Amino acid sequence: MTERNVGVAVDFSEGSQAALKWASGHLLRTGDRLVVIHADTCFQNEQGVVHLWESTGSPFIPLAEFDDPGVTKRYGVKPDTGTISILHQIANQKGIEVVVKVYWGDPGVKICEAIEKIPLHCLVIGSRGLGKMKRALLGSVSSYVVHHAVRPVTVVKNSPSD
Repeated sequence: MTERNVGVAVDFSEGSQAALKWASGHLLRTGDRLVVIHADTCFQNEQGVVHLWESTGSPFIPLAEFDDPGVTKRYGVKPDTGTISILHQIANQKGIEVVVKVYWGDPGVKICEAIEKIPLHCLVIGSRGLGKMKRALLGSVSSYVVHHAVRPVTVVKNSPSD
């Protein structure tokens, strides 16, 4: 039986890899389910999967299936090998279930929806470390999520030592 649904928002950047590593070392425990949330703003898919799941996000994709390039292509996702390796390491070392849920649209909004609808016990999200000027111009997904989430959110900054 799953104790908690622990979410980690992932955009396949170094910041999201740092968030996964932090969650593994400080938060995840045996019996938890790691729910990897990926929200994509650029979605073009000839097969129509995006339109089928656009309002609710994809079904949970088990990590074993997320390894399959055919599956990731179907959902319009391009995970990097580093992130996949970290996910397998977490699953094996912690003995937990890892699933991926893909959303399409504004990442901040979709991550907040996921927190409530899945529901998640908590969420870990990486920070790209934008300066004040860039953050003001581009916005910050982590800032949006912290201010709008209905559950606890931990923001992990990517440090050079990671």
